[in-house]
Amino acid sequence: MLVTGSSRGIGRASALYLAKNGYDLVLHCNKNTKMANDLKDEIVSLGRKARVLQFDISNREECKNVLSEDIEKNGLYYGVVLNAGIAKDNVFPVMEDREWDSVLNTNLGGFYNVLKPLVMEMISQRMKGRIITMSSVSGLMGNRGQVNYSASKAGIIGATKALAQELAKRGITVNCIAPGCIETDMTSELPVDEVKKMIPMKRFGKPQEVASLVNYLMSEDAAYITGQVISVNGGLYQ
Repeated sequence: MLVTGSSRGIGRASALYLAKNGYDLVLHCNKNTKMANDLKDEIVSLGRKARVLQFDISNREECKNVLSEDIEKNGLYYGVVLNAGIAKDNVFPVMEDREWDSVLNTNLGGFYNVLKPLVMEMISQRMKGRIITMSSVSGLMGNRGQVNYSASKAGIIGATKALAQELAKRGITVNCIAPGCIETDMTSELPVDEVKKMIPMKRFGKPQEVASLVNYLMSEDAAYITGQVISVNGGLYQ
């Protein structure tokens, strides 16, 4: 089970939740190897296997080389959670080229870069696997100051639905989770009290509340669910 961006936040919570439910993990980080290795040790202490891969999901060649080498050495992954992503917020009139390019290349480009080396292997090995992508409430409704982020996350939704159509007859499910305001580093600088007023449940979600859905979509019970976008947002923007 590969979980990208698993050193912290929703990725970390998802990896731990999956490990506690009997899965071995392939963890991923771009720069923070210490946090990733600490998580690996924690998963191993639970009696599961884990290893860490380090690569930049916006770098197509690096993704291909690292993932292909790992598959050749250790075997194909049953499931993939595409969680890694970045945000560089700015209002559109003054958004810089690098802010647009880096977010699109990482969030949406990462979809292609990570899955391209894996999907044909899943098909050729007749693996009835699971693919889960992470979008956002911003990808569903848009958000001021996040034209780049909203575009990338909306693109992930479209790509998820299209890929689900292509892989359905192979027994490979492809689903998308769209979190709202979750207690992570990415939301730590938000005006919490103001944002809570917009959420019907009047609180931020916990990473574990997203992770539990990841775990369900990975299970055999979810074998007939594909091409779906499931929000975890406390009723925000319904």
